[in-house]
Amino acid sequence: MIRVALKVAYLGTDFYGFQRQPNLRTVEGELISALEESGAITNLGQSNYSIAGRTDRGVHALGNVVSFRTDKEPIINQINDLLPLDIRILGSTRVPLGFKTRYAHKRHYRYVLCREPGDNEWNTNKMQEAAHLMEGTHNFLNFSRRSERNPLRTVDSVLITPKDNMCLVDVEGASFLWNMVRKIMTVLLSVGKGELELEDIQRCLDPQYPAAITPMPPESLILMDVFYQGVKFKEDDYARTRFIKSLGKECFDHQKMVAATKEMMGVLRESKAV
Repeated sequence: MIRVALKVAYLGTDFYGFQRQPNLRTVEGELISALEESGAITNLGQSNYSIAGRTDRGVHALGNVVSFRTDKEPIINQINDLLPLDIRILGSTRVPLGFKTRYAHKRHYRYVLCREPGDNEWNTNKMQEAAHLMEGTHNFLNFSRRSERNPLRTVDSVLITPKDNMCLVDVEGASFLWNMVRKIMTVLLSVGKGELELEDIQRCLDPQYPAAITPMPPESLILMDVFYQGVKFKEDDYARTRFIKSLGKECFDHQKMVAATKEMMGVLRESKAV
């Protein structure tokens, strides 16, 4: 008996989140089905199957992690052939039998903030100042459910990188509350737009001050990677290439939709001008 960990990537668009749900298409449901069909898991209850994170509906991943006990070394591309194209196992490694998947050393999320056409430039310097205020150990009760039993979390770093008409926001830490990253994005964007000042960040981090923060949409959030001390995954180049191809098709499909909607707007504007 051995224990293996798999690095899983997926495009969250067409899934009802990661966690299995009855009669709904989920990443975990598809993954477990492929693991069982391939023979990597013969008895789910006895496999001690566990995951690093249950991402919400619409959230994507390049490095979520699952682990389980098995009698044989899984063949990655055999499992990938049984998976839909929007899920791919990108790497694998053996881990100790007592390996705890949920207790990661660090998780890395990236949010892609896009500026709408016609919007004023964001003050990214202020956004980075606000981001630094969120680093360290804080009570993030206002950034999740008010019923959280342990809202204390440590954020290692929040880095903002302007890129064309958007900003990439990288957040790293050992663990995060439900909706925490997306609510952080809401606050940072409000600072960038001048709707919040830096002093407001301290109030948001005060659990005695009930701040109503709406999380940013999930489709711009990516779980980039999950790190464990002493664990190194063997990446599969073929799986990576196949997933890039799938993402390229998805991107082209969106481009066609954008082209069609732009054409519709153009026709409406022209007809009004006549």
